[in-house]
Amino acid sequence: MNLANFLCIGLLLGGLAGMAAATPSQVIVVRHAERAPEPLGDPALSAEGAARAEGLATLLAAAQVQTLITTQYRRTRDTAAPLARVRGLAPTVLTVRRGEVAAHIEEVLAEVRKASGVVLVVGHSNTVAAIVAGLSGSSPLKLCETSHANLFIVTPGTPGAPALQLKYGEPDPAPGAGCQ
Repeated sequence: MNLANFLCIGLLLGGLAGMAAATPSQVIVVRHAERAPEPLGDPALSAEGAARAEGLATLLAAAQVQTLITTQYRRTRDTAAPLARVRGLAPTVLTVRRGEVAAHIEEVLAEVRKASGVVLVVGHSNTVAAIVAGLSGSSPLKLCETSHANLFIVTPGTPGAPALQLKYGEPDPAPGAGCQ
């Protein structure tokens, strides 16, 4: 991560820490960190992914995250685990079923709306953009399958509030055509 991004994130999250009890919540949305190639169905994080998850916990330590939302898949739970450990939190695990991604996104949005303070949502390549759009009212971005470094900060309940898109951890590979 370059110094400018690190300082920007630090300043933003330092400000978020003071707003932790405020409503509406600040919501941080990330995709799970890099996963191992095997087992195919529900792999753990790769060494690179584990390092990214630890980096996320370090980055968000001062943000006073009060709610963690993941899916049932190990890669999302493992991405949130270091921060859960630091904050003493048990993640809310929401099940995403094959072919029911839209219903899952609505469930995530409903869970976020019930929360107060700062919320971290760890999603997947096919859910992060829609979650951010649902919270911010913006058009969904197209995220690359190889994108793991995006970190979005949204203030839900603020009509038309754009999501702040930052990068964390090691840089992603160059994006493919039509995605970021």
